[in-house]
Amino acid sequence: MVDLAVLPGYIAVILLFLAPPGPDMAYMLAVGLEGGRLSALKAILGIGTGMSFYAAAVVAGMGEVARSHPSVLDAVRILGAVYLLWLAYVTMRNARRAINGHGTIVKGGWYLRGVLVSLTNPKIILFYLAVLPQFLGSAGNPELQMAVLGLINVLMEVILYGCVGVLSGFFQTRLTGSMKATAVLNYAACTVYVVLATAITVEILLAGPSS
Repeated sequence: MVDLAVLPGYIAVILLFLAPPGPDMAYMLAVGLEGGRLSALKAILGIGTGMSFYAAAVVAGMGEVARSHPSVLDAVRILGAVYLLWLAYVTMRNARRAINGHGTIVKGGWYLRGVLVSLTNPKIILFYLAVLPQFLGSAGNPELQMAVLGLINVLMEVILYGCVGVLSGFFQTRLTGSMKATAVLNYAACTVYVVLATAITVEILLAGPSS
């Protein structure tokens, strides 16, 4: 029913897609710096949830909607950029509170943030639309084959990007207790969000309106 012979090539392609920094990797780096290791673990579970939603949607046939209405993906990109800018604002506010010596820093909602960042990353669904059909092989059940491939992709991203978040969280853990250090880490996370939102916006402008 499922053709496992395609897995080596498929895993190699996933690694090529995951290696370059993207919204999910940048988000995990920022979360680790801002909230620490536990926050990174919650965030990566949120990203995995969002990816699972896209994988299930493509298996269910919603990929045809994305193909026939590419402007929907542009709308998702714009929402993603706006959300990242909002995260940058919240993070900068935390940095300023730290500098002013306020003990109450607004944090939390890491899981939900991860879900939203993942859902507003259209490259995920583009990956499923472009890559998964190339690895159906001789599977007798294409839907089951795509579901298995989607699950493998989710697990690989959760593990790899989760490690990125946890490793960056070591810096936050070591510097906890210092308001100046907290402010610096929050400003660093804010910069990541802004750069990422800018990159997404520039990509949309360069690509032009979808036909």
